[in-house]
Order: sequence, then structure tokens, then C-alpha cells
Amino acid sequence: MATLRRTALAVALLGATLAPAAAADSFSPAQRDEIGRIVREYLVKHPDVLQEAYQELEKRQAAAEAEKHKSAVKDHAPMLFASPRQVVLGNPNGDVTMVEFFDYNCGYCKHAMADMLALLKSDPKLKVVLKEFPVLGPGSVEAAKVAAAVHLQDKSGKKYLEFHTKLLGGRGQADKARALSVAKEIGMDVGRIEKDMDGPAVMEVLKESAILSQALGLNGTPSYVVGDQVVVGAVGLAALKEKINTARCGKASC
Repeated sequence: MATLRRTALAVALLGATLAPAAAADSFSPAQRDEIGRIVREYLVKHPDVLQEAYQELEKRQAAAEAEKHKSAVKDHAPMLFASPRQVVLGNPNGDVTMVEFFDYNCGYCKHAMADMLALLKSDPKLKVVLKEFPVLGPGSVEAAKVAAAVHLQDKSGKKYLEFHTKLLGGRGQADKARALSVAKEIGMDVGRIEKDMDGPAVMEVLKESAILSQALGLNGTPSYVVGDQVVVGAVGLAALKEKINTARCGKASC
């Protein structure tokens, strides 16, 4: 109880120090000086209080952000989890869906690919959805267009996954030429890809990702949606497993 009172006081004091000018104008100069003196004296005697206040405010902000994400996921669930244009890997009827937004030129995505493949191998009840999210320049956009066109030829996702792992796992800059080279290597119809990659079906794929990224507040890759949670960054296999378990059974370990 004492800790709760102390934290509440810390937040109140921080609020006083960060009060907007409009609120400060409601006090006379003498009152403002007195408030400042009281706050300074207290903080000198209790230097750890300000740190506690910031930690508490960060905790509250994180909770508010999580609720905002949950609402956005709910509002965009059909496009996020069941779009007819998306790539689906693993169990299409899985009890948990993990959506990954990625860029073929993202170094962190290259490392995160191993996590996704490990999850596909170890979790037969997991549905994985891949969303093209080219944010790292024209080459990324070109590669994403080729990838979406590859998927038009392979609704099962098997050839797409082969393309995905070869392009994302390879060296050098991903762009149209390199993506087409990978597509040819795995036996896709490159002529059709070149025709489809600027067509309306591919444009819709990229449009959906743009809409979802804006709604969810995503600005980097990799980013994930697991259940109703938004996860930003290459957090690693263990953290992804915990998020999947939380979505599945409400605990970090089921």
C-alpha cells in the first residue's frame, strides 16, 4: 500500500513538473514558485521518485498502446487474417494466427525468417500469414511486386515459400532483377510474372498492407500480429512462442 501511495505521489509530482503552460497560468507567480519549491525539495530528499514516476507513466502508456492495437486488430480482422490475396503457410485452420509484415531488404527480417520456419516446423496448429510490406526503397517495392505475382501462380504457398526463403535468405540487394532470377530458378513463369506484377491484383496486395500498417501504427519490419497483440521488431523465437501461447491459452507456456 505504501508503495502504491508513493508511486501515485510520484506521478502527481511528475505531472506538476510537466504541466502545460495553460494550467500554470491559473496560479499566481508566487503560487507557481511555491509549488516548484515543494517539488524540488521532495525530489532532493527522494531522488528515486522521479524514476518511479517515469516508469509508471511508461507502463500506463504501454497499456494504452496495447488497447489501441487490440481495437485496430479487431476492426481490420478480415483483411488482416482472411484476405483472399494473402499468403497462408502452416495450418490454414490453425487455432492461432501469426501475421508477419516484412521487407525483402530488411536485415532483421532475414534473421527472423529462421524463427518463422522453426515455428512452422514445430507448431502444427499455427497459421502463418505473410504480408508484403516494402518500406526500404524502390528495390523493395519491385521485389514485393514480383513476390505477389509469384503467389498468383501458386495459391498453395509451397512455391511461394521456396521463392521467399531464397530471395530473403540470399545476399545482396533485392530488386526486380534478382527477384525474377529467383522466380526463374524455382520454375515459375517469368513472362507471366512480368505481366502480373504491375496489374491490379498485385497492386491490391500492396494496398492492403499499406492500409493495415497505417491502422496498426507499423513503420518498420519485421512486425507481427499474434492473436490480438502487435509485436514490433525481430523479438526472437522464444518471445514469439510466448506470444503464440498467450493467444492460445492465456499463458506464456501452455
